[in-house]
Amino acid sequence: MLTKQQEKILADFAKNNAHWPKSELDAALWQVRWQIQALPHQREPDDNEYDTFLMLAGRGSGKTFTASNWVGIRAWKHAGTRWLVTAPTSNDIRATCFEGDSGLLNIIPKSLIKDYNKSLSEITLINGSLIQGIPASEPERYRGKQFHGAWADELCAFEYLDDAYDQMQFTLRLRHPEIERVQQIITTTPKPRELIVDLAEGKVGGDVYMVNASSYDNRANLSSTFFKQLETYEGTDLGKQEIYGEILDPEDVGIVKRKWFKLWPADKETPDLEYVIASYDPATSEKTHNDPTACTVWGIFERPDVGTCVILLDAWDNHLSYPELRKRVVNDFKEVVYGSDNKFTKGKKADLILMEDKSAGISLIQELQGAGVPIRGYNPGRADKVQRMNIVAPLIAKGKVYIPEDPKRLKEPADWSKRFLRQVCSFPESGGHDDYVDSLSQALRVLRDSGWIMLDPLPPRDYDYADEVGRKRYNPYAQ
Repeated sequence: MLTKQQEKILADFAKNNAHWPKSELDAALWQVRWQIQALPHQREPDDNEYDTFLMLAGRGSGKTFTASNWVGIRAWKHAGTRWLVTAPTSNDIRATCFEGDSGLLNIIPKSLIKDYNKSLSEITLINGSLIQGIPASEPERYRGKQFHGAWADELCAFEYLDDAYDQMQFTLRLRHPEIERVQQIITTTPKPRELIVDLAEGKVGGDVYMVNASSYDNRANLSSTFFKQLETYEGTDLGKQEIYGEILDPEDVGIVKRKWFKLWPADKETPDLEYVIASYDPATSEKTHNDPTACTVWGIFERPDVGTCVILLDAWDNHLSYPELRKRVVNDFKEVVYGSDNKFTKGKKADLILMEDKSAGISLIQELQGAGVPIRGYNPGRADKVQRMNIVAPLIAKGKVYIPEDPKRLKEPADWSKRFLRQVCSFPESGGHDDYVDSLSQALRVLRDSGWIMLDPLPPRDYDYADEVGRKRYNPYAQ
């Protein structure tokens, strides 16, 4: 919404340049309007020295309006260029990015648009520039495409977040004499996804220019009723995320809390292990080539105060092909000994290898069983990942799961376990890979169902209760 002063600026500009061709005047008025109308959080830095414009903002803060102008003006200024627009689904591209109130078709002057192919999600300008929409729900569709820049809308809502982002980066490779660097704009209400955190910290995305904005920053352009409704969410985590565009700490909203894990003191020997289980979550190769295989190794031991407990002995994840995974499983079973030497034992090899029977795991289970390796398949049934974690979370909350302490940084977990802890404690809010989550949940579930660890062991029956003394016992069904 323009102020009276801004409307006068545009009117004067149009009057003074009325002799221009219509398309040139419309394009100039559009760019002037954007320059005087853009809010502080919608503006690019003066030096334009960035690779990624990351806008983490609340609902209604003007993300779509910003990106439509960002892409549209570039496509007009640089004739014959190609620009990518991607969003969670095809419908999101059409209904929001292209045809929405702040979408490209309502931002770019009609006189500059040559054609809009709805079925192909393509906007062609009269200067030969092409704006093409590709849904993130189909990452393989990015292949074979190349662009001068891109807009990714609501990145946090991408179903295959890592795959779609990676494939999108491979498309940003075209050179143009008037464009110094290939750039992208990412507009999203943030969620604590690992990729979003990495972008915000500048670990990916090249030189990142990040802005935060709240719904209130665009108050003049939104309904007053909307802000009355927002009052309900003030002070809540949902409000921080959806109104103020803050990245919540994923561990704050995870099912499992970091403080539930107990630290096994670095100056104490590994406890006497009664049983060792190696739990594998094999990659699902048919879903994505990026999934790693994850393995956690757990040792069962007794503590007088809490009974049977488990300790994490090893945790690793790696991208392994089937032959590499088979070799790793066999070698670890034959050669790796867990636990310290003491008067009772010389350490233990894995007593059981547990592997989810999916994808590569199905063939591997059958092959290794035939070779005499103690491997067992795990089928989670209909329970999804969240249900599986909720089932075993009480065991961790009860203080029955230990992580080795780092000998160099006391009161901190061992360095090799930190990736495991970060993934598990931020599930399910972090998104991305959850391979350690599956490895943990299936190991604890099998140990619980097998009777190795119990949440609340039943006490032995006491026959000295008053109502039991002298009572004659009989079988009521015998008569």
